[in-house]
Amino acid sequence: MRRLKSQRVDAVMLQIRSRMRLAARAIWAVAFLPCLVFAEPGVSIEPREVRQWLMRIHDAASQRNFQGTFVVSSGGVVSSARIFHFFEGSDQFEWIEPLDGQARYVLRHNNEVHTVWPSMRVVLIEQRDASISFPSLLLGRDDHISESYDVQTLRSDRAAGHDANVLLLKPRDEYRYGYRLWADAQTGLLLRAEVFDERGEVLEVSAFSDVLIGVRSQPELVLQPMQTPAGYRVIKPQMQPTRLDAEGWELRNQVTGFRPLSCFRRPLELGLKSDASSLATSALHAVFSDGITYVSVFIEPYSEGRGLHPTLSSSGATHTMTSRRGDYWLTVVGDVPAVTLKAFSQSLDRRK
Repeated sequence: MRRLKSQRVDAVMLQIRSRMRLAARAIWAVAFLPCLVFAEPGVSIEPREVRQWLMRIHDAASQRNFQGTFVVSSGGVVSSARIFHFFEGSDQFEWIEPLDGQARYVLRHNNEVHTVWPSMRVVLIEQRDASISFPSLLLGRDDHISESYDVQTLRSDRAAGHDANVLLLKPRDEYRYGYRLWADAQTGLLLRAEVFDERGEVLEVSAFSDVLIGVRSQPELVLQPMQTPAGYRVIKPQMQPTRLDAEGWELRNQVTGFRPLSCFRRPLELGLKSDASSLATSALHAVFSDGITYVSVFIEPYSEGRGLHPTLSSSGATHTMTSRRGDYWLTVVGDVPAVTLKAFSQSLDRRK
């Protein structure tokens, strides 16, 4: 059976994660402070308060059960997914099923994530760090979000049939986009989000079209499908934690507001093998975050036969930049302006 190239899988997963990015925020962003209701519209929030609010969002994230349909409009493409999220004891259970394109679904029990493609009879099983979620840097108790965004409250509104509080995140520089977030007034669940550029033009809209909050926990809906069906091929790529400097790379200039979040060495080819030999031909994947959004940097060996060419492309809020650096091929991806990707690409150097 033909092996799946990691770039093909990454492309599919990137599409799922890009389209469901704000759904993931909904999963984690579950409780604004009650004082948000009484905050004066248009008033900036002090950095200390921003930290408190976002810590409340993070800390309450695992304690809500909900289900609904999440719709994303980005780059002229509209896609949707069905989401179930449950919490029981100390465990989290999640089902995300995109309703457009190739049939697939994502199951998560805490850090174990299964991505299933029924038509190909393939299951990809990964361990993902829960810190790759919204808001990310708060886990390190080192929040610098207020340095990159001016956070304000707006007038209350309604979204998905619920009364909502509205929060505005205005970027302080050219390296990030702005956000408007609608949160359920009672629970804080993120109901709608808009991403806008420096001209105020909306690049992406993500929202629940319907949502039920406080549903009965049903972990079996996730655990039962995680039992791999007979006849499915299981892929378990080995992800080896590392650092850019340990791999001979350095970021000469830190891109304003972005800090390293994780770095892994992963196989270029996702076959059945998961032993250490699969790392012989591998790529580096480093993730940087400003606490709200992410930039991913992929570094892999360059091959003339693949016919790779430098590119800069965009779809909605997502930009992708590729370039050659000696014997290596760089791919930088993020929901950020093109200038941010250029800053990362130009600052990344191979140590001599």
